[in-house]
Amino acid sequence: MTSTTTVDTLRFATAGSVDDGKSTLVGRLLHDSKSVLTDQLEAVEHASRNRGQDTPDLALLTDGLRAEREQGITIDVAYRYFATAKRRFILADTPGHVQYTRNMVTGASTAELTIILVDARNGVVEQTRRHAAIAALLRVPHIVLAVNKMDLVGYEAEEFDRIVEDFAGHAAELDLPGFTPIPVSALTGDNVVERSARTDWYEGPALLAHLESVPVGGDPTGAPARFPVQYVIRHGEARHYAGQLASGSLRVGDRVTVHPSGGTSAIAGIDVLGQEAREAYAPQSLTLRLADHLDVSRGDMITSGPDAPALTRDVRAAVCHLADRPLHVGDRVLVRHTTRTVKAIVRELTAGEAGLTANDLGRITLRTAEPLALDDYADCRRTGAFILIDPADGATLTAGMVDLGGTAASEAVATI
Repeated sequence: MTSTTTVDTLRFATAGSVDDGKSTLVGRLLHDSKSVLTDQLEAVEHASRNRGQDTPDLALLTDGLRAEREQGITIDVAYRYFATAKRRFILADTPGHVQYTRNMVTGASTAELTIILVDARNGVVEQTRRHAAIAALLRVPHIVLAVNKMDLVGYEAEEFDRIVEDFAGHAAELDLPGFTPIPVSALTGDNVVERSARTDWYEGPALLAHLESVPVGGDPTGAPARFPVQYVIRHGEARHYAGQLASGSLRVGDRVTVHPSGGTSAIAGIDVLGQEAREAYAPQSLTLRLADHLDVSRGDMITSGPDAPALTRDVRAAVCHLADRPLHVGDRVLVRHTTRTVKAIVRELTAGEAGLTANDLGRITLRTAEPLALDDYADCRRTGAFILIDPADGATLTAGMVDLGGTAASEAVATI
């Protein structure tokens, strides 16, 4: 008789200023966790010898992709997949340059943990604060402050404590829920995969052990139910509403409300993977049947429970501008929120005379032609996020995080 163990997946992102050693840290993590193929390692060893280096330069495991990014070929965020006996990992390796801020937003938007790298010699710098603000803005649940290059400061506890204290003050201003500081040397491997004897004053885990043990996911029944309708499937007189449950859970018999019409009904049936089910949980894809015939179409949102989304035409949000073309007050755009797309105009914008330009963070107020059913991004990432689209050519302009109440992180974006 054999037993099976469920291995979960952690999605995490890396962020760090230029020359903080992020490439080496990622390379060390992959190498020491035995996640590098033999031919890859041989290629790195060969390239290192050609450079006159006695030991493999593990940064070369990712630098090839970074070169492609900086040349504008195809890659903006490099995704790495690896696994240990305890967990699978999806790593979004994001660039550190300020001109690639939009790429960090892309990589961290679905992450459950972000590693913010700091050079122990330089401490917290402007780009560190920027990365922390983005992590707070995106409501990344777990933050690791990896103080790298501890070998270059003699593994001194005082240097580590000074940086942690400085970062903690900034984290408090951003209302970050907390962070885990770890002293590491990516070059020598200290506290990356194995605990280091050189930092006997440090009592916490190595980086990999923390990645393997940090809680992932959440209670799907704890969030309010949000079901954006993607397709309406007609079978004779019956209508089935298909889509992916963005949050919460739904059960047969639940009373539901359709937004923006406000119509109400009860769930008569749920199908998951072609099979009837009594209940469904996020992020399952499913079809619903309602007890009453309501006018429901793509872009509508079906919800249940007392915590209804805000139905509004006035959208306030923190944004990161993604496009090379700027965004100005008065611009007409399309807002794509879940499966709904509506026309809108930019009413207010925190930006300079040139408007929002590529990689800028800011705050925005939109007036939409039709109401949207919104949640604060802090409460639900899926239904609190949107993108702005150029109506002329369909190009993606801006990524937005709804902030109806005004959070500390959202207020901070106007100052960085």
